[in-house]
Amino acid sequence: MGRKRLQEPADGRPTVHTVAARAGVSIASASRVLNGIGGSPETIRKVRAAAAEVGYVPNAIARSLQSQRTGLVALAVEDIGNPVYVEMMRAIEAVVASSGRQLLVHATGGRIDNETALLRRLANRYVDGMIVSPIRVTDDHLTALVDSPVPVVVVGQLGADAAVDNVRTDSRHGVALAVDHLVASGRRRIGFVNGPLDTVPGTARDAGFRAALTRHDITLDEDLIEVGDFQYAAGRAATERLLARTDPDALVCANDLIAVGALHALLAAGRQVPQDVAVVGMDDTELARMMFPQLSSVSLGSTERGRRAAELLLQRIADPTLPPRREQVPPSLAIRASSGTPLPAPRPAGPPTTHPSSEGVTA
Repeated sequence: MGRKRLQEPADGRPTVHTVAARAGVSIASASRVLNGIGGSPETIRKVRAAAAEVGYVPNAIARSLQSQRTGLVALAVEDIGNPVYVEMMRAIEAVVASSGRQLLVHATGGRIDNETALLRRLANRYVDGMIVSPIRVTDDHLTALVDSPVPVVVVGQLGADAAVDNVRTDSRHGVALAVDHLVASGRRRIGFVNGPLDTVPGTARDAGFRAALTRHDITLDEDLIEVGDFQYAAGRAATERLLARTDPDALVCANDLIAVGALHALLAAGRQVPQDVAVVGMDDTELARMMFPQLSSVSLGSTERGRRAAELLLQRIADPTLPPRREQVPPSLAIRASSGTPLPAPRPAGPPTTHPSSEGVTA
C-alpha cells in the first residue's frame, strides 16, 4: 500500500503538520521535538527522520515568537584560546546539539564588567539559557545570576547559599594531589607558580598548596611562590623570576599554560626536567600530552564539568521550577615524564673508591 500523499501549504514548503503526518505522531509531539523541547527516543528518531525526508526547514523567527525559545544557548568563558575552555566547550556543544540547539561562545577576558553586562543582556532573551565560568565572583555577579530572566548554570566555585545551578571541582584537593606525588618522589623544595590571587582559582590553589606543605611538615619558603597570570608568557616570566632568587627541585603550576611556560624557562636556564626540577601542571588538557617531556597534570574534569553543566541547563530550560542543583567533579592526577623520575638517592659520605676495572667508564 502506497504512502498517503501529504498536503503541502500554498508555497510548497513542508510544515510541522507535514512532518507529524509522515512520522505518524501527533502535531504536538512533532512540535516538541522540532523545537528542541524533547520527547521519547523513538519519537525523536521518527520526527527527525521524517523532517529529513520531507526537507523540513524551521522558520526560526516564527518558532521563536510562538515558543519564546530561540534555539540558542550561550557559553561565556575568560579565554576561548585556553585549552581547558576548548575541552569544556566541545562537551557542552555536543549536549546542546543533541537537543537541536546551537551554541554561541563569548570571551570575557575575565573582566567583571563584561560578564555582568552579558548576564544583564539576557533580559533581551536572545538565548534560551547560558553557561558561564567566571574566574572572579562578585556581589554584582551573584545579583545578575539570580535576577537572570533565562536559566544560567555556573561552572566554578560559588557560595553555599547561591541559588544557582552550579558544577564545580575541588582545585585545593587537586593541588594536594600534585604535592603528594612530588613528596613521594623525594622532592622537598617544591615551588608554586600561580595565577592572580584575586581570582577564585588563584585563591583556592594557593590555599591548597600551603595546606599540602603543612601536612607534609615542609616549611613554607615564600621565595618558592610566584604569581603571574593563567597564560603561557606570564607563566614563563614568573618562573624566570622564581629561578633568579632560589633553586627548586619541583614546581606545581596552576594550569597547563603556566606549566608549559615554566618548562621552557627551566630548559632555557639549563635545568633538566624532571632530573633537576619536576613539573606538574593543572587541567590535564591536550597541551600536557603534546609537550616534550609530556607534562604530568591534575585533571579537573573540564569535559565532565562541561557535559554536566549543559545537562543541568537543558533540564532547567525544560522545568524552571526545579530547585538549584550543585554537582562536583573530583580531580585526578595523570603522572607523565615531567615528574615521573624521582631524585637520585644521596650518596653516603666518605672518600671516593677507585675501581681499576672501571677505568675510563663514566656514569
